[in-house]
Amino acid sequence: MSLPQRIAITGASGLIGTALVGHLKSEGHTVQKLVRRKVVSPDEVFWDPRSGDIDLAALEGVDAIIHLAGANVGDKRWTKKYRAEILNSRLLGTTTIANAVSNLKPDVFISASAIGWYGETGNRAVSESDRPGDDFLAAVCKQWESAADLATNTRVVKIRTGLVLDSTGGALGKMLPLFKFGVGGKLGSGKQWWSWITLHDLVEAICFLLEKPVSGAVNLTAPNPATNQEFTSALARALKRPALIPVPGFALKIVLGGFSSEVLGSKKVLPTALLDAGFNFDYPHLAPALSALLAE
Repeated sequence: MSLPQRIAITGASGLIGTALVGHLKSEGHTVQKLVRRKVVSPDEVFWDPRSGDIDLAALEGVDAIIHLAGANVGDKRWTKKYRAEILNSRLLGTTTIANAVSNLKPDVFISASAIGWYGETGNRAVSESDRPGDDFLAAVCKQWESAADLATNTRVVKIRTGLVLDSTGGALGKMLPLFKFGVGGKLGSGKQWWSWITLHDLVEAICFLLEKPVSGAVNLTAPNPATNQEFTSALARALKRPALIPVPGFALKIVLGGFSSEVLGSKKVLPTALLDAGFNFDYPHLAPALSALLAE
C-alpha cells in the first residue's frame, strides 16, 4: 500500500492476525485491534459479538476493517454444542462487524471465510465461481459470507482461506513434531487434495486486497495444490526423515470426530481471482515453501 492507513482488525491475536498486525505496522500503518475483554492499551477497541456492541466512536475515520475472528474448527470435537459455537461465532461476529462497516464507511471490508465453502471436490479443481458444497462447513461458510454481505457503503472482499502453512502453528505446526521423530505419514488414502498457502503469502495477499479494486470471494490458496501423500512426502524430505507410518482413516475419525472430514476430504481449490488481479506468490510450489519455512 502506497500511503499509511488506519486499519481495524478482529482476531488479531490468532496465527493470521498476529502476523498481519506485525506486517502492517512494519509498513507504517496504524492498527487498531478489536478485543472482547477490557481495553488495556491505546491501540485496542472493545467489541462484543454476542451482544452486537462495538465502540464505533473509537473507529471513526478508519480506512479498512479486516474481520478474522471465529471459533477454531479444529480445536475441539464437533459435538452438537460445538457445531453451534462454530456457526454462531461467525454469524454473530460478522453481523456485528458488517453493521459497523455500514456506519463507518471504510474504503474496504475484508471478511474471513474458508475453502470449506466448496465441500468435497474430489479431483475436480474449483474456483470462486463454483457453487457451495452440501456439508456442515459449506453451510457455515455460506451463512458466514451472507452475513459479510450485509455491509454497505464499502468494497467487500470475502477471503476463502486454505490450509495455512507456518512452522509455529496451524496444521503444519502440529505435524512437525511427529515427522521430526520419523513417525509421520500420509493421512487416510493420501489421495485427497490439500489446498495450502504459506502464512507469508496469505499476509501479502490480504495487503494486496486492501489496495486493489477486487471485491467478492477470493480464494487464498497457492496455485499448486498437493495431495496429502505429496504433502507428507515433501515434508518428510524437507526434514530428511522417513514418512513410513500412515494414519488410517478410521483412526482419524475416532480421534477427530467430525473434523476428520476436513482432513480426509479433498478440496482442490485454485486462486483464480488473485491471479487474475495480478498477485504474485512468493511460494507457489510446495517443496520450496516447506524448505523456506523449516529454515526459519
